[in-house]
Parts: sequence; C-alpha cells; structure tokens
Amino acid sequence: MRYEGNIFRPPSEAYSLIVQVTIGCTHNKCTFCSMFKDKKFRVREVQEVLEDLETARKYYRHVEKIFLADGDALCLSNNKLLVILERIRRLFPECQRVGVYGTPQDVLTKSHDELVQLRNNGIGIIYIGAESGSQKVLEAVNKGVTREQLIEAVKKIEAAGIRASVTFISGLGGTEYMIEHAVDTASMISEMQPSYVGLLTLMVDSAAPIYQEIRDGRFKVLTAEEVLGETALMLKNIHVTKKCVFRSNHASNYVSLKGDLPQDKEKMMNQLKRAMENTNLIKDERFRAL
Repeated sequence: MRYEGNIFRPPSEAYSLIVQVTIGCTHNKCTFCSMFKDKKFRVREVQEVLEDLETARKYYRHVEKIFLADGDALCLSNNKLLVILERIRRLFPECQRVGVYGTPQDVLTKSHDELVQLRNNGIGIIYIGAESGSQKVLEAVNKGVTREQLIEAVKKIEAAGIRASVTFISGLGGTEYMIEHAVDTASMISEMQPSYVGLLTLMVDSAAPIYQEIRDGRFKVLTAEEVLGETALMLKNIHVTKKCVFRSNHASNYVSLKGDLPQDKEKMMNQLKRAMENTNLIKDERFRAL
C-alpha cells in the first residue's frame, strides 16, 4: 500500500481498509482545520488505486469495510469511481460497505441516478463535514458552502438510499455565536434528517488559521461548561422523525454521549446536566485529543 502524508478517516472507519483515491482536500481553506495543509490537492491515477487494492488483497484475509480517502474522494466522476468499486467487489466480495468523504458541492454535482448507481455498486455511507448550522459561523470559518447547500446535499444522499453521516463541532462559533451555533445546528439537523450525527469539540492545532485569531483575542474559546450548555441547547432543539444515531464520544469531547434520536434525547440531556452540576464528570483537558 502507498500512502502520501498523514491519513485521516472518520472514527467509525477505525477498522476499515483505507485507500487513497485523492490526495488532500479540494477546498482546504477552513480556518479551524489543519488536516491537509501540507498537501496540494490532486486525484490519483485510477491504475495506482487498483494496484493498491490488489496489494491489499494479498495482505488482508478479511476486509469488511473500505474507506476511500482523502478529503473528498466523491469529487471523482462516476466513471472513475465505478471502476474502483468494481475492482473492490471482485477482490473483496466480503466487503459490506464502502465509505467516502464528500463535500456538498460533490454531492450536488451528481444526479440522483448517479448517487443511486454508486449505492448499487457499494457506497454505503457518505461523510459530510457540516461543522455548523449557522450561516454566520460557516462564513467566519471560511467553510465555502452555505447552510442551504449542506441541507440539500444531505437530503439528496438520503433520498438515494445512502446513509449520510454529518459532523458538527461544538464551540466553533466561540462565545460570540454560541447560542446561534447551537440553535441553528439543531434546526439544520432537524431539516436534514440524517442517519448519523457526529459531534466533536473544537480543538485547535497551531497550524490552523483560527489559532492566530485566538491568540489575537478575535475568537473567544468556550469553557468546558459553556460547551456542555451549548450542546444541551442544541439537543433540546433537535426534532427528527426518523432514527438518527447521535455520537459525541470523540477524544475531543468533554462528556461522552451516545444514543439514538429522538428516543435518547432526554437521557443525553440529563447526562449533560449531571456533568454541569458535578464538574468532576468533565474530561480533563490533558486527556482531550484531536
């Protein structure tokens, strides 16, 4: 297997075979992110990807899940993706799901039929980094996408029979937009009706542009207690009508939450309330990680 630079994948792809289809991220301008700052985006030659799959088959006896990296492999045309997916089906008949990162622009560029075609050929989940439901926060962090595009993209993924896993970041609005970030994120999730929601908590690497904003005092980072309050407000305002798997158990989170919405909303809100009343239940900063 050949890898370039640091490799990133969603937490739920921890035991997946990771194959780089693209290098880096097409946007790569989000102020909070340093993941792909050392890479210039490019698409790998399909033949290289196929060779890596052949190599992996020689080393791994059983592969249940495959993740196509880097930042947004969904930017590839269906013609290229289908060649890769066909080789995966032939080499790894035991593979139950292929996952991929995608930007809203990637999704909206494809037709409904093209997404269904990807589903029928193995794509089972598309990961979308929404980060916030607030248009002001999206603009402040240079996300390069609108609230409306994010909602439309996730609805389109789900309508094609593919599961959408949408990531948000607690504290991304700082103290200035804390309430708006919580309430607008809740309304976004309610409109999207995604299969999965993942909630991380802001941690800043010195290579991320927002780091300088924090040092200059232009961005005020939330305290742990404020993050919990923001999360509780968000949960309170989420109203989904179908099962949504909710996870906030990343290494960055102060309190680990795990449940399904809507049925586990009260349980998770009570968990946050207990942590706000007893701060010993809040994870120490020393044990948080990106």
